[in-house]
Amino acid sequence: MRNAAETRIKLLETAMELLTTRSYHDIGVSDVCKHAGVTKGAFYHHFDSKAALFAASARQHWEKGKDELRSIFSPDISPIEQLNRYIDLVCSKQEKYAIPGESEVCVCPIFTAGGQVGPEDIEIQDCSRELAEEQIKYLASMVRGLKGEGMLSEDGDVTTLARMIFQYVHGLLTYGKVFNDLDTVRSDLREGICRILNLQCKFRDVSSSDAA
Repeated sequence: MRNAAETRIKLLETAMELLTTRSYHDIGVSDVCKHAGVTKGAFYHHFDSKAALFAASARQHWEKGKDELRSIFSPDISPIEQLNRYIDLVCSKQEKYAIPGESEVCVCPIFTAGGQVGPEDIEIQDCSRELAEEQIKYLASMVRGLKGEGMLSEDGDVTTLARMIFQYVHGLLTYGKVFNDLDTVRSDLREGICRILNLQCKFRDVSSSDAA
């Protein structure tokens, strides 16, 4: 029998598992309880609502992945290597979370949920915005480094470029999911980011192994 802490963790993990395969509106409290193996009473002991659960689950999921982002965007790593590692991360997550025979490409469940809800689920929207802004900050640190080393052909605004990379990546993943086409995601990912950045041509084909 689970204790209270274990039950909470199970609910958080189940919420994210369901959100990777279904839309936010298609998941009810009953679904979460059934898959987690808990009662509704146990659910409402920990969370006031479905929105509260999914916001907490999203934040937990983000915190678990922050070490990976810190490693990629570490100031000890060159900016061009950060870019290569970020691109590798996006591609590797597709291989990790793809559903064989069903979907080759997965989108970010947190950001996607934020676009699926209306004003009545402001908690989900706020969480999605918050975590998107956090990721954009990491990207901005990379863009600032590339700019500082003179690798960009134009003097663009760092925050704007970082936000555009975030927008492009998530838009590309949505395209890949709709067409179930991971090959296009792989081929267009680097090209699109390099174009947004106006990265000088001599740096565009640098692989992670070459840059290390």
